[in-house]
Amino acid sequence: MSTPDAGLEMLRAQVVNIVLGTIFLSIGATACAIAAIRWRRGVRILVWWGIWSGMYGLQTLGQTPAVPAVLPHALKSAAPYVSTVVRYLLLVSALFAWRELTVGKLRFLIQLEILAGLAIALLGISTFVLGGSDDKWMFYNNLLAVISMVVLLAALLLPKFSRYLVIPNYRIFTAATIIFALEVMYTNFSSVLHYRVLPLVASLGFAALLFSLGYVALEMLFTNERRLLSIETELETAKKIQTSILPARVPEPENLRVAASYLPMTSVAGDFYQFVQSDDNHLGILVADVAGHGVPAALISTMIKVAMQSVTIFAHDPARVLGALNRILSSEAQGQFASAAYLWIDTKSRKALYSAAGHPPLLCWRNAKDEVERIESNGLLFGIRPDSEYPVCSVLVEPYDRLVLYTDGITETENATGEAFGDRQLERLLRNHRLQPAPEFSRQVLVELQRWRPVAANQEDDITLIVVDVL
Repeated sequence: MSTPDAGLEMLRAQVVNIVLGTIFLSIGATACAIAAIRWRRGVRILVWWGIWSGMYGLQTLGQTPAVPAVLPHALKSAAPYVSTVVRYLLLVSALFAWRELTVGKLRFLIQLEILAGLAIALLGISTFVLGGSDDKWMFYNNLLAVISMVVLLAALLLPKFSRYLVIPNYRIFTAATIIFALEVMYTNFSSVLHYRVLPLVASLGFAALLFSLGYVALEMLFTNERRLLSIETELETAKKIQTSILPARVPEPENLRVAASYLPMTSVAGDFYQFVQSDDNHLGILVADVAGHGVPAALISTMIKVAMQSVTIFAHDPARVLGALNRILSSEAQGQFASAAYLWIDTKSRKALYSAAGHPPLLCWRNAKDEVERIESNGLLFGIRPDSEYPVCSVLVEPYDRLVLYTDGITETENATGEAFGDRQLERLLRNHRLQPAPEFSRQVLVELQRWRPVAANQEDDITLIVVDVL
């Protein structure tokens, strides 16, 4: 028979292994691609499943004589090294995949097996690279594989240990694991007992476990997707509720122009603001910043909104407003803290009263003096002591003055070097853009914050800005 005919006959005889190896390799690549596209914590099982499948496909192709024979010379010389690496690390990739299905003591035990597998792989690969046999440490690798299968079978079959598993479809995975365990023991004992393994046994046993594990991984992925979709729906509802508790529009009292900017970090936020307007000459402004972010902080801000309804009767007294809010928050939301500032403006008498609870200072642009004045009148944060007292500062407001209330989401925004935006930058904007109307100045501050923050960086805190111009 001629050389081309002999090569063709060899390919026909080994076509099954070539097809199976290609299928396993393709499945592994597809799984890793899906995980990369939909990456989040719950898809790690899909990643390790894909790596395991891909490595098994490489091993199957590498053990098929026809495949190395047709490789280019450069790849042919590297094939033995790749084959050795795959053989030793195949078990490690499987253990990583199984680890994602376990919790507690069983997870810890599998982690120990992973360390042992990595140590054996390091010794085996190093020995081969240094000129030794590629099988010198394979006996210990096979022994670890048998021990791992015994541990996994015990966890699947014994109720005492099954509580350490997090598997959506228990029966399918158990049946496939038993089939694979029998195949692993049969295959690994072959090297000890020196008998010939029947064709396709290893591939069929692996295929059974691979597809069952893939089924479990996809079911976990879809479960997580449904859970995330449900959470996103609930967050959207929460966002609508929180938006509804914020003022629908800014008030328009006599001789004042008010602008409000509100930029939550996530769907729901811990920042809150409210206006209290008794008539055209009086306006109360509350700004609060609950510690933390997301839903817990949003719940506390909603609580502040409800509590505020009960203190509007003495809206003219900032000390009583903050004191009452603090008592309610201390008793109803123990362990939660919030900063707040309350400003009461009387346009008729040209006087304002200001008090705060651990909040950034009130900034006031004094047009007559052409300077920025920082007004601080702070008591303790809400939630620390129910009997905290809040000092009040009296502030004269004159025509063309500007008052600015804000949360620390503005001043704590960092640039690429880690430098905070700070009070100085805000005061600089207040000085340089003093002629802009309140709404335009508010927008200008947000633009400057966007420029200050690195392009790839996300907003790290909720932002609230209230600007009041005295006309």
